[in-house]
Formats: sequence, structure tokens, C-alpha cells
Amino acid sequence: MEQDNFQKDLLKHTEDFRKVLSTPSGDWSVKGFIDIAKNIYTISVDTKVVSKIIELMMFPVIQKFAKENGYEMIFSTEQNHYPDVTFVTKDKKKIALDLKSTYRKNHEAISGFTLGAFTGYFRYRDSKKNITFPYKEYDKHYILGIIYTQQEELIDENKVYTIDDLEDILSVVKDFDFIIQEKYRIAKDRPGSGNTKNIGSCIKMSELKEGTGPFSTLGVKVFDDYWINYMTLEMARSAKLKRPPYSNLKDYLKYRNIKNL
Repeated sequence: MEQDNFQKDLLKHTEDFRKVLSTPSGDWSVKGFIDIAKNIYTISVDTKVVSKIIELMMFPVIQKFAKENGYEMIFSTEQNHYPDVTFVTKDKKKIALDLKSTYRKNHEAISGFTLGAFTGYFRYRDSKKNITFPYKEYDKHYILGIIYTQQEELIDENKVYTIDDLEDILSVVKDFDFIIQEKYRIAKDRPGSGNTKNIGSCIKMSELKEGTGPFSTLGVKVFDDYWINYMTLEMARSAKLKRPPYSNLKDYLKYRNIKNL
């Protein structure tokens, strides 16, 4: 797969991301939360907590990348707004970058990312609700994925440490890796976990690294059409349909009379 300049330039900062997040041995450099009495409380392995801290640590490197490449950089004003960062190029094109993190299941697969909503602003592309700029104004949509291994050893979350104990505190995650891909290239044809109306991602490391998900050969227009018109069973019933018109890519291609490339 040919990489474009944005992807290539951001990939150059992979080692910068790793240095910010890791100790020389590969452990996460964050050990816990500290109070004014210099007591340290270990971090839970809760993925939302880990993800938020990782994002905050990576932003200075992303700012450096933006400055080097002459991008104006606009952060999301709200936590649940899309995307995390908007880049505006010199010729006024907008590029969306969403930061996503997850853990490895094994050497070949991850737990998976959620790649943003397939309702709301994704369908109504003039909408300004929960998005920095209307979706239609973005030239491209990228995912910066952070992948880590969870600590296998049991961490005592009830124990309080001091600064002197810093080297002895186990990091809750370790061994970071990074992927940078256009969203459609790593999307799968099923929603993400839970009942949320979010697009799910591929879970194979090879597909994530190479950007070879099921929509990669079909293109972004097919990806957009698939997810704009995708219905859950509940959505189909609300539209007075017995069932959704399709629930996977094979059925969609038949529904749209498109030959799989």
C-alpha cells in the first residue's frame, strides 16, 4: 500500500511516541498518581484511564509534527467530540486524526478499536453536533492507534507507595506499538463492542499495520455508503423493516450489486 505524505511524516515520529511513553526496558513510564504528600497510588488497568493518560502524553509529539509540517492544529473542545485533533494544511484542507488505544490479545491480534460513530455527524455531514467541523469538510480521516500489552503480574491497587518506591512499582502496561492508517482501511463491517453505534476495527496486526481491512480495496466511497446506511436490528424495526437490508459486507455488495474487487 502506498503511503501518503501525512501518514509517512507522522510515522517518522513513532520512536518519539515510544520514548515519551516507555522506559528503556519497554515498561510504561507512568507508575501512578501522586498527591501533595508525595504518596503514589497505582493506576487501574481500566482501559479508559490508560487511554486518556497516553493521549495526554503523546500530544506534545503531535504538536511537534504539526509545527514541522506547517499544519494548524485544532484540538477537540469536548471529550466526546470528533476528531481528537484537526489539522489544517497550508492550502486549507482539513485532516482528522483520532487517537485510539487498545491491548494485545496475543502476538497476532488485538482487542480492537472503535472507530467513531456511524450515526449522527457521520450520516448528517453538514452537522456541527459533536464534531469540530462538519464531516464533509474533512479531506481525510486517520486513526493513530496505540497498542500495548497489559501487565500479567497482579498489581495491588490498595497499596500506597512513596517516591522512594518508584522503581519497584509495576507499570500496568508495556511494549507499545503504533499504527497510522486512514479509518476506512482498518474498519471492519461490524460495529465495535457493546451496544454503542460505533464502527469496529480489524483485530489482526497484519491488517492494521498494512491497512488491508475489508474496505481497503473497495475504497472510501463504499465504506461511507456501507456505514451511512447500516442498520442495527433496533434501527430496522424503528424504520418498520423486519430486518436490516444487510449486516455484513458480502450481503451489502449483493444489495448494491457491486462486484467485490
